[in-house]
Amino acid sequence: MSSTLLPALAAAAPLAVGWATHARWLRRSLHTARRDPLTGLRTREGFTRRATVLLKDPRAVVVLADVDKFKQINDTYGHAAGDALLQATAERLARYVGRSGVVGRLGGDEFAAVVLDTHGTVGDLLAVLHGVLARPVDGQDSAVRTTVSLGWVRAADFPGEDLSALLGRADEAMYAAKEGRAGIRRAGLGRLFATVTGRRSGRRGARTIPPDVGMVA
Repeated sequence: MSSTLLPALAAAAPLAVGWATHARWLRRSLHTARRDPLTGLRTREGFTRRATVLLKDPRAVVVLADVDKFKQINDTYGHAAGDALLQATAERLARYVGRSGVVGRLGGDEFAAVVLDTHGTVGDLLAVLHGVLARPVDGQDSAVRTTVSLGWVRAADFPGEDLSALLGRADEAMYAAKEGRAGIRRAGLGRLFATVTGRRSGRRGARTIPPDVGMVA
């Protein structure tokens, strides 16, 4: 029997190697598809998968970040400067979030993260992060400066809400921070009001009634 088994195994070996190579290629392709090519962060799909798991933890906090006056920077200093700013923002966010959380680029100059507030100090830590995100980008013209507006919400404050709903609350808080030049806002425990009257593409509309939000202490 061994005389027939050995040739059969030898014939099957190239096929097995081929399948293994194909499987590795599929894994790499899937990984690449879930990573933003500019920043290396997770794309919306990759972020959503990981964030949904993290939201099962009662310590989860959802954060939305948006680069202020990004279009103006692109128009004034060029897309290379804009790309460098996005890369620096992504790197700083990823460093802050660490391996216990997840951060992703949702598109354009908008980023999202889910962090675990282990010590109950996320408000203070986000205030520090806000300052870090405003630092000039290494190697860029010192005139290329901006800030990043942050909105955040504790998942435990709104039990039963999914990632999409929590991102919506963080989005409203972030825009309140941007319009009020506050830098950071936390979604309040009251209802957040919004109307569909023409905020930028992809948004739910412009607010006509300010949301119930609280400043970070």
